[in-house]
Amino acid sequence: MGDTDTLKHDDTELPEQEPAGNNSYYKVKVLHSSETQVCRWNKEYLEPDSQVIVNSRYGKDLGRVLGAPCCSRNFEADGVSDIVRVATEKDLQTFDKNRKRENEALAICREKVKQHNLDMKLVSAHFLAEESKVLFFFTADERVDFRNLVKDLVTVFKMRIELRQIGVRDESRVIGGLAVCGRPFCCHQITDKLRPVSIKMAKEQNLSLNSLKISGPCGRLLCCLSYEYDFYREEKAKLPSEGSRVKIEDTLFRVQEVNLLSKNIRFTAQDGRIRDLPFSSVVKSDKSDRWEVIDTLEDDPDAAQADSTM
Repeated sequence: MGDTDTLKHDDTELPEQEPAGNNSYYKVKVLHSSETQVCRWNKEYLEPDSQVIVNSRYGKDLGRVLGAPCCSRNFEADGVSDIVRVATEKDLQTFDKNRKRENEALAICREKVKQHNLDMKLVSAHFLAEESKVLFFFTADERVDFRNLVKDLVTVFKMRIELRQIGVRDESRVIGGLAVCGRPFCCHQITDKLRPVSIKMAKEQNLSLNSLKISGPCGRLLCCLSYEYDFYREEKAKLPSEGSRVKIEDTLFRVQEVNLLSKNIRFTAQDGRIRDLPFSSVVKSDKSDRWEVIDTLEDDPDAAQADSTM
C-alpha cells in the first residue's frame, strides 16, 4: 500500500457476466482496504456483489465480487489470489462484530501512541476473518520506531499485532469520503489502480493550475485528471498548438487558446486584434506543411475590447 503520485491504470473493465467454468477469474474488492485483486475460483458462477472470503495480502478477509475481468491476459503469470469460499452468514456476522471491536482497538492504540509520544497518525484498525491478528494502519512523515508500542498492544489484545505505514492516498482509499465533485473518492469507490497523474494533464485540459482546485483531500493531484487526458491530447494533435503562428489575411497571428469544448481557436495579433475561428476554418497544407485559415470571421470588437482591458 505504498504512497505514490503514479497509480497504475486499471484496464480490467467489467463486461456483462457469463457463466464461468473451472478455474475462472473474478475481480474482488477487499471491503476494509478497498483494494481490488484478481482471484481464482473453480466452483459455481458468482454473481456481482456476492460476498466471499479471499486470501488478501494480509490474510483471509471479506471481499465483494465486482465481476469478471474483460481482458484476456495470463493472470497466473501476474499472480492471483484464491477465493476461499462464498461468505456464510457466520462470516458476515463476524465481520460486523469485528467492526465494532476495531473502533475500540483504534481508541486504545491512539492512547498508547500518545503515551509513547510517537509522531504518527492512526488511520484504521482491522481484525482478519480467521486469524488472531489485528492490523493497525498509520501515516507518518518519517519512519517510526514502534517496537515498544507493539509490546504494549500485545499485552492488551493478547494476539499478533501488525502495524503498517501507508501514504496519504492509501488513507483516502481506506477511509473513503466525498471528493470536490460531490462523488465518493475514485480510489475508494471505483478502483485503487489508476493512471499516473501529473500537472501536465491539467495544462493540457486548460484547467486552473491552482493547487487547491486540482488537488484532492489527500493533498495530491486529482486522480480524475487522467480520465479525459487522452482525448485532449489526441484532439489537440490535429490542431495548431498554442503559441504557434498562423497567417490570416497577410497578418501573422499567434494561437492563444485551443478550446475543445467550444471547438474554437483564439488568435491574437501584435496590434491587439483577436480572432475566434472554428476548427473547420483551420487546415494543414499538404504542400507547405503549415497551418492555414481557409475561412475567416469578422473581428469580434467586444472580444478585442475585453482583451485590451485585461
